[in-house]
Amino acid sequence: MKAYVFPGQGAQFTGMGKDLYEATPAAKALFDRADEILGFKLSQVMFEGTADEQKQTKVTQPAIFLHSVAIALTSDAFHPDMVAGHSLGEFSALVANKTLSFEDGLRLVSKRAAAMQSACELNPSTMAAILGLEDKVVEDICASIEGEIVVAANYNCPGQLVISGSAKGIDLACEKLRAAGAKHAMHLQVGGAFHSPLMEPAREELAAAIEATTFSKPICPVYQNATAAPAIEIAAIKKNLIAQLTAPVRWNQSVQNMIKDGAASFIECGPKKVLQGLVKKINPSVEARSL
Repeated sequence: MKAYVFPGQGAQFTGMGKDLYEATPAAKALFDRADEILGFKLSQVMFEGTADEQKQTKVTQPAIFLHSVAIALTSDAFHPDMVAGHSLGEFSALVANKTLSFEDGLRLVSKRAAAMQSACELNPSTMAAILGLEDKVVEDICASIEGEIVVAANYNCPGQLVISGSAKGIDLACEKLRAAGAKHAMHLQVGGAFHSPLMEPAREELAAAIEATTFSKPICPVYQNATAAPAIEIAAIKKNLIAQLTAPVRWNQSVQNMIKDGAASFIECGPKKVLQGLVKKINPSVEARSL
């Protein structure tokens, strides 16, 4: 069985999608439609923008979504048995499996980016990547930080867990995690504490937009970040998507569940090869490649 996976923020690069735009009329139509919906030339920033311009949340999230979805929707080889996306990539996955229309998916991603940006500005917060410790050790140390919010945010693969929280909380946690034997405890260059309780204002804003959007019956299950389990019913998909901003991304668990349910091949749709690398660390015996 084939599992198609879609990356999240951080995979962007200058020139992203330009070859697709120039070679495929159907992809060009999606890029042009995105520019129209967003009210600015996203395609131009993707093709020619500086790294700083592409790092803006209002650009990054729609850009990765557009590139990933354009690859999937314009490929004759795209026949998914199951889909999943990492954080932002869950929205790409939901367009790819026909739960959301392209237009509605893009509008939700744009709304999500703006809501997350606003939430980041309310509290100084950040994230850090922790390498070389068991999940339980990281969770326990996060829970031991008093008076600050610090939580496990991204379960990427065995021995690689991203934590999220207040700036002070992350500093304290990194100190304790290094003392506990972490190989690395590195602050990430992100706008705020994604996938933590500090994103609650963004979750509320996005929840209203999700409830107002038409969802259709998907053509295959989506393994969602908040649960790591397959969902096919619209009510469950909506609930899990709303929970996503404040819940951890259970990527490691999602991939393991997809393999258990028959996935033998993981095909990444989007820029770079981040998810292929994670899949290989989770289970070296499965195939992982780009579409």
